[in-house]
This record gives sequence, structure tokens and C-alpha cells, in this order.
Amino acid sequence: QVHLVESGGDSVQAGGSLRLSCAASGFSFNVYSMGWFRQAPGKEREGVATIDFNGRTSYTNSVEGRFTISRDNTNYILYLQIHSLRPEDTAIYYCAARGARWAGYSLAASDYDHWGQGTQVTVSS
Repeated sequence: QVHLVESGGDSVQAGGSLRLSCAASGFSFNVYSMGWFRQAPGKEREGVATIDFNGRTSYTNSVEGRFTISRDNTNYILYLQIHSLRPEDTAIYYCAARGARWAGYSLAASDYDHWGQGTQVTVSS
């Protein structure tokens, strides 16, 4: 059974940094594309970063240059390093796994079958 557990969310000042982690289990993590998504109150879930099984990455425009997604295929952990945090980055952050081996990366939430419970990031100005 696929299990994804996020951690690392916190309340920080604008300009600060955080590293989010997602511990994965129950599947062959290294052959699945993964993504980080966020959802702010009253808004739709938004894909912010994705990484495929080869380590290729893609980001939504608003986070390009500030967010870095990476993966540890030995320990089955997905990371999101966030710098220069802004109040508009405030959201619950979720990690997600695609449902098929070798499927490509994607920033579309509808392409993902497995989700963690989320971790809250709050940025104050």
C-alpha cells in the first residue's frame, strides 16, 4: 500500500527558507515520477514542482528559481527546498506519486493517484 508522509512545514517570515520532506513507502519509489502540490484556502490545488524517475524536473512559473525538488532513491524520500518565501506561498503542501511505473512527470493534480496528508507552510510579511 502506497504511503506518503510529509514533514517540514512551519510558520516563517517572508524571505525565509524551508525544506519539506516526503517519506514514501509501499511502492518502488525510484521508478515513479513524483510531485509537490499546494493548496491555499479557497483556491484549487496547484502543482509547484515535479521530478521524474531520471531526476528531470519542472516547476510552475511562480516558484522557478526559488523552489528545488529532489529525491533520494535510496531512502525513498522526496524533498522540496524553498527559498525566498513569500506570503503568497502560504498553503498546505502535499507530495504525490503517479499511479504507473515510468510515467512522466506532470504538474497536473489529475495525473497523480497517491497523496500524502499535507504539511502547512505559513509565511508572514
